[in-house]
Amino acid sequence: MRTVFLGAGSLARMTAAALLKKAHEVIIIERDKALIDALSNELDCGFVCGNGCKPAILRETNPKEVDFLFCLTGNDQVNMITSLVGRSLGFKRVITKIEDPELEHICRELGLEDTIIPDQTIGRYLADIVEGQDLLALSALIKDEARIFSFVIDSENEQMMSSLQLPEQSRIICLYRHGKFTIPDADFRFKADDEVVILTHSRNLAFLHEQLASKTANLASAEKKPRSTDHGPEQA
Repeated sequence: MRTVFLGAGSLARMTAAALLKKAHEVIIIERDKALIDALSNELDCGFVCGNGCKPAILRETNPKEVDFLFCLTGNDQVNMITSLVGRSLGFKRVITKIEDPELEHICRELGLEDTIIPDQTIGRYLADIVEGQDLLALSALIKDEARIFSFVIDSENEQMMSSLQLPEQSRIICLYRHGKFTIPDADFRFKADDEVVILTHSRNLAFLHEQLASKTANLASAEKKPRSTDHGPEQA
């Protein structure tokens, strides 16, 4: 697998190191040349020096040959804009890190479905520990070819849900409505903004993304395009 990281912060470095140990190819985009020089002795990966918001810099990584683009700088706006640019350039999958939870719904509207909020994730994990739950143990149960797929229902695919035909070895296991956990029964009526979680075989992921997640992304992109500015944001 080939992975590109925007930013060389601690999260990017730790993830990159783990991937390199498993023989994956890694490229880090970082505009601090001194930091690149220091990391080149620590990480055996490729580096691109420059502002990752710029299409010309992203193109240096050959986007259509990249499996993942991780936007992990400390600037939410930079991560979001780079994610949108990266998606338009053909990166197969784009993961966007944001610090401000209030921006999550904006990411959803822009079609940035793979959004991570580190503090929120850690907070939920710590709360589960207090209640005697172990998310690491749960993640160990999702093994072999089993995968979790989720998408958010919008006004377009809300109508589609009543006749949704899932591929073989796929099942809706739960959903979240206004942040509340629900297990839907056969007569359940899905609504816009419901986040649906599906347990499926890994071979079904491309089909599900095309049929469900990409429709949401395409609709959102058509309805709400980011306005251009004379001066791009500074990369943190």
